[in-house]
Amino acid sequence: MSSQRGYRMFLHGLEVEGLIGVYPHEKKKPQRIRIDLDLWVRHSGVILEDRFEQVVDYEDLATRVRRMVVAQHTNLVETLADRIAALCLSDQRVMRVRVRVVKPDVLDRVAAVGVEIEQTANPQDPPG
Repeated sequence: MSSQRGYRMFLHGLEVEGLIGVYPHEKKKPQRIRIDLDLWVRHSGVILEDRFEQVVDYEDLATRVRRMVVAQHTNLVETLADRIAALCLSDQRVMRVRVRVVKPDVLDRVAAVGVEIEQTANPQDPPG
């Protein structure tokens, strides 16, 4: 039985202007959304050969997340986090993902509100 090799990749502080929220004003005016991603990525088990195609492209991932956020209005941060997790897990190399979605400007005298979720590529595998 071979052990699975991999690494943890992160993309923190991704800021996007998007339509999110249940209130009428949130459906009309984009607001700042901050996204943090942590991905546990498997690789083939051979030593990485310093080749770009062997790893998850964080620039492409950031672009795809931004496009997803601006493509449509989303009512709940929970829904957006779930969609982003599914996008990350669509890459077969990603074993697990943690997604944090934050609305930093939503409440007075509160630094931020948001949600953090964690999902695995195989639902039978516990996060952690």
